[in-house]
Amino acid sequence: MDLASRLLLLLEVIEFGSFAKVSEHRNVNRSVISKQVSKLEDELGVRLLNRTTRSLSLTAAGSEMVRQAETLRALLNDTRRAAENYHSQPRGKLKISSSTLFGRQYVQLAVLEFQRKFPDVQVELLLEDRIVDMVGEGYDIGFRVGEPKSSNLIANKIARNRLLIVASPDFIKKHGLPQTVQELEKLPAVVYSSPGLIIDKIKYVDNNNLDAVIHLHAAYKVNEVEMLISSALSGNMFTVTTAQMIENEILQGTLIPIMTQIKLADYGHFYAVYPHRNPPIKTKLFIDTLKEIVGSKVPVWETRIPGFNNMYGHSG
Repeated sequence: MDLASRLLLLLEVIEFGSFAKVSEHRNVNRSVISKQVSKLEDELGVRLLNRTTRSLSLTAAGSEMVRQAETLRALLNDTRRAAENYHSQPRGKLKISSSTLFGRQYVQLAVLEFQRKFPDVQVELLLEDRIVDMVGEGYDIGFRVGEPKSSNLIANKIARNRLLIVASPDFIKKHGLPQTVQELEKLPAVVYSSPGLIIDKIKYVDNNNLDAVIHLHAAYKVNEVEMLISSALSGNMFTVTTAQMIENEILQGTLIPIMTQIKLADYGHFYAVYPHRNPPIKTKLFIDTLKEIVGSKVPVWETRIPGFNNMYGHSG
């Protein structure tokens, strides 16, 4: 390992927070990481890290070397990107992250189609619902719901993802069709819940054109979005879901949109995010491939909900 590689390794240690996490990320023994950082210190003739059994911290020299490593990484990435744009066909490695369900449904299809067109590109796909550090973890593209808060990332809108309220025929037979928000709030619902987040309040616009909130009666809380649909299918509860999560349940009549007269607030859009304003050609081509699969103006998932354009306050 040369000086540049060791500098980049030091940067990873600081960004991941420990030797153990870097060793797991790189799939190498922890002692290898520690030894290479020690060699870097010997090569530079300064101590870079203060080590204790529980923590790591940078020395003044270490802070300066991390700044140099950040500059080096940016320069190397720019160099690779510039070189890739001279290729007539994309090649090399494309590292992608995506939220789990969207990745299973659509990014996987895009990967298979992309590799059919461009077999010289090796794709690595991570499906995880956490927010990935695009630069620190070396990802070329990420797919997320909602525009990124980080100003360091470029966002490219993929498709809208609107909300709807669904219940099974058995649920409707048992409870009747709610006609008002107050009636809906009394009915049992399954809602998404994870540490620090529970989605039991849904924004809508009331008859006076004012922002308002539906307070769902959470009879069941679950941290897996796919279980919202399966729970609603059971007939015990209704759920509020996104159109993207609907497969063929509405077409088959196993789920029915309810309270379609109210105007639900937009849930958000899917975005492709990437670190550079002028990404490599392989990044651009993969995004184009995904857009072809998802649909340009009307996303494919909305075509599985007949009349959706005229529900929940939408008109197109």
